[in-house]
Amino acid sequence: MTDNRQPRRGFEPPPRPRREPSQVIRRDPNYRSPPPNPPMPPSGRPPAPPPRMPPPRMPPSRMPPPAPPRRTPPPPPPRAGARPTTARGPTPRPQPPPPPAAPTKPKRARRKRHWGRLLLVLLLLTATAIVAGGIWMDSSLQRIPALADYAGRPAAGAGTTWLLVGSDSRQNLTPDQQAQLTTGGDMGNGRTDTILLVHIPGIASSTDTTMVSIPRDSYVSIPGYGSDKINAAYSVGGPQLLAQTVEEATGLRIDRYAEIGFDGFATMVDAVGGVRMCPAEPISDPLAGIDLPAGCQKLDGRSALGFVRTRATPRADLDRMVHQQEFMSALLHRATSPSVLLNPLRWYPMAKAAGRTFTVNEDDHVWNLARLAWAMHGDVLTTTVPIGEYSSGDVGSVVVWDDALATQLFDALRTDSPVPQDVLDAQP
Repeated sequence: MTDNRQPRRGFEPPPRPRREPSQVIRRDPNYRSPPPNPPMPPSGRPPAPPPRMPPPRMPPSRMPPPAPPRRTPPPPPPRAGARPTTARGPTPRPQPPPPPAAPTKPKRARRKRHWGRLLLVLLLLTATAIVAGGIWMDSSLQRIPALADYAGRPAAGAGTTWLLVGSDSRQNLTPDQQAQLTTGGDMGNGRTDTILLVHIPGIASSTDTTMVSIPRDSYVSIPGYGSDKINAAYSVGGPQLLAQTVEEATGLRIDRYAEIGFDGFATMVDAVGGVRMCPAEPISDPLAGIDLPAGCQKLDGRSALGFVRTRATPRADLDRMVHQQEFMSALLHRATSPSVLLNPLRWYPMAKAAGRTFTVNEDDHVWNLARLAWAMHGDVLTTTVPIGEYSSGDVGSVVVWDDALATQLFDALRTDSPVPQDVLDAQP
């Protein structure tokens, strides 16, 4: 009798208990026994192995039940105006074809630059140019026997003492140049218009370079000629007698000598491009050919020569010595500045003018002048030989030194000691 009753809705029959597999070994109906081994061929080689059979399939009863399929939610209704979509997503827009690739040029092999070699070559060329220029300048200097030994000459002191002389000789000037520089007519051998002592201390000394002005009307003893103005020694005996007179009057041994004339002075100033000076008061001197306003300004060779020669100031010769000190410091500072040394259009004319216009002692060289200029580039103490009184006599108006203070000044220079404050306070 058949049971046609339908199970009730929502009723699920209880799961049947899983039967354990029988422990009885059953033979696979698909199993085939392997064929017997074939006989060994007469060649003695083993026969080829039989082909491998695929693994037997497991009976359906032993395979795990398949996983139930996952139900996917129905897709949402399409929006108005939306693009039709496929099973994998929205339909992509057609993209324009990519532009054709530009043909690539083959890269050139980059050369390896040897900056170290270039720098070394540059340094060697610079050093060669400096050495060659120094030799050329040294050979072009005019040399004279200005410093000679004599009985009773002062012993050498500490540091280096220069005697700088500015000559007012017009012998190398043409009449047109004399008119242009307003130097006046020819005066023969001339006299010293400027006398300066520059003491450069030794390397171990802490004192500054000192520049001392010697008034040209200083009343001193000239060896072999009696007492006279100190600049008369140059006119009667030249640089050698002037150097000996300065040594005996000061007790200092002169180590180096340099002289420059009117024409060389103006040429040197123009070669470095002029020198900046700042007079506190306007200076107008028709005899010196200048009319300078007060304040800082750049002086060319002609104006600079008039500036260091003029006496058209309230203190006349005293102001002129101050102008000479200021201008000499400014000129040497300008000559050693980078704007001149690094500019071939400046240092070559300067070197050419220095070689043609400077006169030095026969043992002096261009590197001695370079050391002098470099020493004047830093801090420089400027002073004047202390003056005791102004007098007059057979040789005209003269300047008499203060012997006590002058001795203190020259002793300090000889021993590389600081200049005493009493000497600085007694400056005119």
